[in-house]
Amino acid sequence: MNFYDSLKYDSQGLIPAVIQDAKTKEVLMVAYMNKEALKTTVETGKTHFWSRSRQKFWLKGESSGHTQSVKKMFLDCDLDTVVILVEQIGGACHEGYMSCFFRELDQKTLELKVTGKKVFDEKDVYKK
Repeated sequence: MNFYDSLKYDSQGLIPAVIQDAKTKEVLMVAYMNKEALKTTVETGKTHFWSRSRQKFWLKGESSGHTQSVKKMFLDCDLDTVVILVEQIGGACHEGYMSCFFRELDQKTLELKVTGKKVFDEKDVYKK
């Protein structure tokens, strides 16, 4: 059995991918990969994913130019989740932040507070 076939994909053929900054270890985003996305990521050194909402294969940064260069990849003990350490070029979040996790929950008030800093204006990058 080859490496890609040894992984435990969900019923849609997907595996979660946690993307972290290789230097700071900040979690930048979580996305999903099918076998093709994982294989293409390994072969090219650039992250590729399967969009569940758009039902399509995509290269991170294909429209924004904010790409991710893969530095290291890890699989968990169950072989059903991948962690990818990357060098992030630009911001990872489509809302203009470095990380998609830019909101912190106040556990007493249950209010969300923006704690991240914008690194680009999403209106300029994603003109519709």
